[in-house]
Amino acid sequence: MRIYLDANATTPLLPEVVSAMHPFWSEGFGNPSSAHAGGQRTRAAVERARTSVASLLNCTPREIVFTSGGTESDNFALTGVLQPYLDRFLAQGQPVHLITTNIEHHAVLFAAEALERRGVEVTCLAPNHAGVVSADDLTAALRPHTRLVSVMLANNETGAIQPVGKLARITKAHGAIFHTDAVQAAAKLPVDLSGEFKNVDLLSISGHKMYAPQGTGALFVRKGVNLSPLFYGGPHERQRRAGTENVPGIVGLGCAADLARSWLAENGPEHMRALRDKLESGLLAAVPGASANSADAPRAPNTVNLRIDGIDAERLLIALDLQGISASFGAACQSGATEPSHVLLAMGLSPAEARSSIRLSLSRLTTEGDIDSALQIIPLVIAKLRSLHRQQAASTHP
Repeated sequence: MRIYLDANATTPLLPEVVSAMHPFWSEGFGNPSSAHAGGQRTRAAVERARTSVASLLNCTPREIVFTSGGTESDNFALTGVLQPYLDRFLAQGQPVHLITTNIEHHAVLFAAEALERRGVEVTCLAPNHAGVVSADDLTAALRPHTRLVSVMLANNETGAIQPVGKLARITKAHGAIFHTDAVQAAAKLPVDLSGEFKNVDLLSISGHKMYAPQGTGALFVRKGVNLSPLFYGGPHERQRRAGTENVPGIVGLGCAADLARSWLAENGPEHMRALRDKLESGLLAAVPGASANSADAPRAPNTVNLRIDGIDAERLLIALDLQGISASFGAACQSGATEPSHVLLAMGLSPAEARSSIRLSLSRLTTEGDIDSALQIIPLVIAKLRSLHRQQAASTHP
């Protein structure tokens, strides 16, 4: 039986989610825009799911726009906010400024690069050694023509939590719009858009990071924030996102949001954090030359990013896979890339240190038995790789 420690890449569908979706693949296939009874039943299911997602985030259902996932939500937020400024100001020679960080997911970084090619001025804030950006650095970076700030809530590679509440307050006081990529935070941490994050204007989530299907997600758009659409067609999603809704996926996302609310209320994060800490402390004790990246930062409760001196992470992950453990380098969409993690480099790690780092991320289905088995297997695999490396070095330099 495999030990799955790659939940930041994707999570399995929970049985309740599968059950909720099942009718909408067969008898409940009506188009939600149709006026007949079948269409109205699916429309009602979509709106129930919208209410569920809104309840998870403590916002109103009208502020939820369903998307195809985190990447679309991030692109929609950045391009949707700045397109009107591109049309109005850049054409008149007036500057437009975007602030983000250099530890964002590439869905934000590449969208920012595309906007920069169109004339937007882009500033990327650097984190400290623990992977956390500074409110003072944001304040210093703001300009009179700063229109948008985008800072993720929890980093997908290290789990480091950014001070989004404080950053959003600073941004709001400046008169700019604030977006956060909450893909790795939603359903793991409480996200209160009427409380701690009341100054956040836009927030992205992804279904497959929270036990819903791949290919579904949502963007929170606070009332009063105007976005230019990415797609043109029908008046779906209150004219913000054209295209017939992915009803089964949306229903699954709504069910996952309901399950997440219950899990959060039942101290799920504390239980998960205890398992994560057991894994992390056990590996640090058992593996010489190991250290935890972002250990000094507040982190998502499920994430360990472990640096192991003298170990090539790619070889380690292959060896772990052969022993039945699924783990990763960092962002799943960057797997196979030859470049070291841009997040770890931004934190000040050398390329060699970044290439010796792996990410272990727990899911709600991770058991204490899984952790116990991982603590037996991983140190043995590392020891074997180091022994092989020493033998190869000896044969090369007798």
